[in-house]
Amino acid sequence: MGELAANSRAALSEGGALASNIPGFVPRVSQQQLTASIATAFEQRDVLLAEAGTGTGKTFAYLVPVLLSGLKTIISTGTKALQDQLYHRDLPRVRDALGIGLSTALLKGRANYLCKYRLEQSKGEPQLVKGMFGSREQASQFQRIVAWGGRTRMGDLAELEALPEDSPLLPMVTSTTENCLGNECPFWSECFVVQARQRAQSADLVVVNHHLLLADLALKQEGFGEILPGAQVFVVDEAHQLPELAAQFFGEGLGARPLVELARDALAECKDVTGSLAVVQQPAQQLEHATRALRAAMESLPTRGTQQRALHATAVREALDAMAQALLHLTDSLATLREASPGFDGCHARAREFTARLGRWLLEGHAVDTGDGDADTGGDEHDGSSADLRDDVRWYELSPRGFRLQRTPLDVSAPLRTHREQSRAAWIFTSATLAVAGDFEHISQRLGLDAPTTLLQPSPFDWDTQALCYLPPALPEPNSRGYNEALVDALLPVLHASAGRAFVLFASHRALRDAADALRDCPWPLFVQGDAPRPVLLQRFRESGNGVLLGTASFREGVDVVGDALSVVIIDKLPFAAPDDPVFEARLDAVRRAGGNPFRDEQLPQAVIALKQGAGRLIRSERDRGVLMLCDPRLLGKSYGRIFLDSLPPLPRTRRIEDVHAFFANCAPPVQHSPSPAPPSRPAPPP
Repeated sequence: MGELAANSRAALSEGGALASNIPGFVPRVSQQQLTASIATAFEQRDVLLAEAGTGTGKTFAYLVPVLLSGLKTIISTGTKALQDQLYHRDLPRVRDALGIGLSTALLKGRANYLCKYRLEQSKGEPQLVKGMFGSREQASQFQRIVAWGGRTRMGDLAELEALPEDSPLLPMVTSTTENCLGNECPFWSECFVVQARQRAQSADLVVVNHHLLLADLALKQEGFGEILPGAQVFVVDEAHQLPELAAQFFGEGLGARPLVELARDALAECKDVTGSLAVVQQPAQQLEHATRALRAAMESLPTRGTQQRALHATAVREALDAMAQALLHLTDSLATLREASPGFDGCHARAREFTARLGRWLLEGHAVDTGDGDADTGGDEHDGSSADLRDDVRWYELSPRGFRLQRTPLDVSAPLRTHREQSRAAWIFTSATLAVAGDFEHISQRLGLDAPTTLLQPSPFDWDTQALCYLPPALPEPNSRGYNEALVDALLPVLHASAGRAFVLFASHRALRDAADALRDCPWPLFVQGDAPRPVLLQRFRESGNGVLLGTASFREGVDVVGDALSVVIIDKLPFAAPDDPVFEARLDAVRRAGGNPFRDEQLPQAVIALKQGAGRLIRSERDRGVLMLCDPRLLGKSYGRIFLDSLPPLPRTRRIEDVHAFFANCAPPVQHSPSPAPPSRPAPPP
């Protein structure tokens, strides 16, 4: 064991720095083993793929060697909420306990920082933003943003706790890669994004999220060149999320909101340039009208589908042509004003880029005259090679008032491998859910890792006494007509035994709505996804003490409810990916063409990891106790069910509701493990 590994282990041991200086810290052998493996990877500039079961304490396990090593480090987390928690809570505690004065920085993507230029544009032309305020509350929120903007030091919108993450005000006060004016902006010297990145450049340790990490890996660059400083160590927490997020970053999209914003930004620039309104007004209005007309034409389509499905509709094809022509018209008009102001020059660049993106999305499926020789090849900023376009899937998605046209690559392992190797750094990929029945092959392939060092560190919880897995008997097949009604009948006795205190997680929004209707008169406070923002629902659930929360996939991870308030997690079906996901379907087809088994190689591993995430909500501390209710009869009726069960922590299993009642009565019933199905010789697809 190297010196760093030994010192890291000692810091987390009995009598070590953390036990001596952090109240309530409990030394764990599993955490010490994990930190030693991480420190060894640092010393050897190695790649480590480590699953750390819930309760291992992986955050402290990687923070200790990071701080003790003094190596330039970038830590990436899965979400902004986890990023804030790591930087503002966990990192200061460990740093103070170790007595190390390392310089640190928190860095987020540009959409998280106030843009003073955009704010001034919105303030200066109220008639342009009239109609953006859907209510008096939004108008009031805008005034609060204005007041806050005059006093904030960091410009981080997280300081505005009352502002929803999906607020329509955000595009009015933040910049994007496309609409940022760069060093031609009159507020460049005061730019919060620039200041945050300058702090990151000089820090020893930078905490980012996966979106920003991927942007820095030369996938986007966001118009500023290198975003993050060169690092000797990269720690990727919640690493199971990285492949899907990488697919988003290697792809590109064009949506209704950016198109409408382009039209409105072009109009907003007119106030400073005499005579420009006569040039811009008609083409800007034409683009906004064409965007709305395309959304109306897509109304008859499914919510999500392939490019071919969209282009099969004549009205959609015609609307796409009209939008392409409107973009060309605006591009030509703005070209005459490029020298008039940096804002007009930026709008012209955006119009050209959007035209090129639309051309690439339509390529092969539908010819379009982009009016720009660069559009078909991707211009200067995109490698639109035929190989690049063959290996992606083009699809669309509709929202209540908008749309998005997207190109997504099917395989991101090669570029991830390239960027990792070029860094010449140590890389730690860790999560509570990486392995499938103890095997790391699936995630290794998706991350582009060739024979990495792996570590499977099980959860240290006492599963025999803390938890119970209930597999209800006699439920029908999940796709049968009466499944949802039978599910509610089966879960009610569990909720009565636990006095509520439950998450009920559904595979579909329709099933959630059906269950919500059936449970409206239940004796426990009912919290339903969609009735309020997720943080609000979670807070109300915690405060209720005996609530029942109904949610879908978004509640499977990133949710931490410690204590008695959450004592039951109920999962209605095995979380196989939705059949209407065009990217997933294209990925399955690619596996099939390569001679693989789509179900075994892609569907099954993804579903196992998703189930592990949902089950992981139940036991969050050594004092938690609870029941995991898995309702899908395929767990015992299909050969592949054993792979799911073998991937979960070693919970005692029962099919008797009496054992559930006894568990909550603090009895210790003789729970028998359900017989495991025979190992599959060749998994069959789910019905």
